Amino acid sequence: MHSTGDVRNFFAWSGWLDHMVLRPLSHIAGNWEVRWNHDEKRYQPEPDSFAEDLNEVIDLIAICPRPLKYHEHEDVLAERVVRELKWPIQKRGGRWIGGDYPTILEQGSFDDLDQRNLIAAAAGRVHAALDREQRHFDEMEEGHLYILAALISIIIYHRDCNGASKLFAENDENDMA
Repeated sequence: MHSTGDVRNFFAWSGWLDHMVLRPLSHIAGNWEVRWNHDEKRYQPEPDSFAEDLNEVIDLIAICPRPLKYHEHEDVLAERVVRELKWPIQKRGGRWIGGDYPTILEQGSFDDLDQRNLIAAAAGRVHAALDREQRHFDEMEEGHLYILAALISIIIYHRDCNGASKLFAENDENDMA
């Protein structure tokens, strides 16, 4: 079992996290590059950035109980795509075929209350990486890194869609003062 601190540290001061997670969302928040705040041990919130959402998602992943089988949470989302959207995808040998896997997860998660399955899948992937002595996001095996980044991007995207995002414009920050 890995501590919440281990999970948070897994994402700390990463050279790849913003590129892999936030850059795909740059059409929504153009400021996708994040800065690590060494004193607060968090990414620095900035205008037009999902940095604060990234911090909150990291916290949600860190406190999520480790799922026994994280793939089951991803399967729930893919099965919803088959059932509700009627996509011609199928599971063969433990893999979903017939569509882009991150797109399947994104489409299947529109009814995922509070992104619970997405968060559990992401938490499971982090714990699996830590089990394999991959102590940091930047050290992950490439295929698992790609899917974990996609899961986090999707979570942030859905937070933005449902109004839970901490994204703010530069004018909004001045209005708060």
